[in-house]
Amino acid sequence: MATIEEQIKALEEEIFNTQKNKATEHHLGKIKAKIAKLKAQQELQKIKGGGGGRRYYIKKSGDATVALIGFPSVGKSSLLNYLTGSKSEVAAYQFTTLEVIPGVMKYKGAEIQILDMPGIIKGAAKGKGRGREVITAARAADIILLLGDVFNYRLDILERELYDAGIRLDKQPPNIHITPDKKGGIILRSTVKLTQMTEFEIADIIRAYGIVNANVTIREDIDTDSLVDFLAGNRVYIPSVVAINKFDLRYGNVETKIEEDLGRDYLPISCATTQGLEELKDLIYERLGFIRVYLKPKGGKADLQEPLVLLEGSSVRSVCEHLHRDFVNLFRYALVWGESAKFPGQSVGLEHELKDSDILSIITKKR
Repeated sequence: MATIEEQIKALEEEIFNTQKNKATEHHLGKIKAKIAKLKAQQELQKIKGGGGGRRYYIKKSGDATVALIGFPSVGKSSLLNYLTGSKSEVAAYQFTTLEVIPGVMKYKGAEIQILDMPGIIKGAAKGKGRGREVITAARAADIILLLGDVFNYRLDILERELYDAGIRLDKQPPNIHITPDKKGGIILRSTVKLTQMTEFEIADIIRAYGIVNANVTIREDIDTDSLVDFLAGNRVYIPSVVAINKFDLRYGNVETKIEEDLGRDYLPISCATTQGLEELKDLIYERLGFIRVYLKPKGGKADLQEPLVLLEGSSVRSVCEHLHRDFVNLFRYALVWGESAKFPGQSVGLEHELKDSDILSIITKKR
């Protein structure tokens, strides 16, 4: 019987040899679902067997984490040193950084952890050049900073490696809900008009992933890739920013070429002259989407000078965990003033989502 790796290879070859058009899209979707399922089994075997080789374990710190990803020798270490004051080794040859090196950038009251990753090369998602270990560490980041330079700016290669490793840049998880059942087959309900897939195709791909009885609710116009991503269950959705280094060495009309090849916005920088580096700090901060929460002691005045900086979408629980783990254990209720409150001083629980400039008072039990 063929190994999992051999089965995956055979299915990938079938995709490569199949002409891509509307008529084959459904068939390709079923193949992708089978590949996703096999890869999940493959990863489970590695975990159980203790295999998988060397891994990077980085303790997250600060208010958010940025993974700095680029080709070898595009200036990642120099950029880390400027942004954080770290001492990542810098040299004019490839693969200087052989470990993931963390640093902390303090900006506008936030402490942002930045991870200098070893350079990624083509085939990284399959383990080439320690790529799998690097990408595993990147999956835990809150944002990915893609870095190229004026000589090496085809970042589509990096994006493909990240995609193959289950990282979806600048996307939201598909709005799908599946509740397994004991019988009845696949019952599908959609709240939007489906233009990219038929209900039959959706049900067929779900069955290809081994689910034969379930209630499925779809709230967006999905395609085969987003459905397979949902079924795989191991995708991460991370925002990104792009910077192109060494603009002090630019030649000819390279700006136009970079813009055409990237097909997206980028920030021109130079670690040698510091061009654009302060703007990059601001871009990272804005892309992370921080909010400020002002703490108010019970019966006292709010501290409007030193806000607590948190990621957008943070809850009262996030504040408690940030302050001290005992705040969660001793929590009774909280009072909120601001945009997230229905009325001033609203009493809320741990899961209440906070908004920028909220004032928060946490009431705890007596020890």
